[in-house]
Amino acid sequence: MELMEAIKGRRSIRNYTSKAVEDKTLNTILEAARQAPSWANTQCCRFIVVRDSQLRNKLADTAIETVKGKPNRGAEAMRITPVAIVACAEMRKAGYYMKEPGGPVTDKGDWYMYDVALAMQNLTLTAHAMGLGTVHIGAFDAIKVAEILGVPEGFAVVAMTPLGYPDEAPNPRPRKELNEIVFYDKFGGEQG
Repeated sequence: MELMEAIKGRRSIRNYTSKAVEDKTLNTILEAARQAPSWANTQCCRFIVVRDSQLRNKLADTAIETVKGKPNRGAEAMRITPVAIVACAEMRKAGYYMKEPGGPVTDKGDWYMYDVALAMQNLTLTAHAMGLGTVHIGAFDAIKVAEILGVPEGFAVVAMTPLGYPDEAPNPRPRKELNEIVFYDKFGGEQG
């Protein structure tokens, strides 16, 4: 699958088959996440692969119960998929390079969210290219997830995703046109 095909074809999957994800496939997907760029190559991301169904149920229990007044299908997907991946980040690494003494380099603070997002994008696109599905889950109690999975102090739980073979094929969601989101030379500037 070509890159643009993967980018345009990836969907948030909330229904999965029970088919197991092979270790070789999982490792390829995790390798893609590992290869993501990070601030000054600090590589602050850590990933917890959760196959145990009881742990996946506990993770699902940490998510918000409803989205737009409906049951949270992403959380329910954590219960049925064979694998869940929890993305964590080591704090005070990304965004702190070459700063004296110990403060962030930019006004954006700790860049761990950015670095995790890059890694998760690699992970989700690679999963899609290999015929698997994912859905980003961000509305959950990160402190409870850290307790459940034994994440040590100094690390933040950032995102979760179920990973498995899709049992649905959602239609594409509408996207804004480039002229609505791209400016030239200054904000609001039109192409010349």
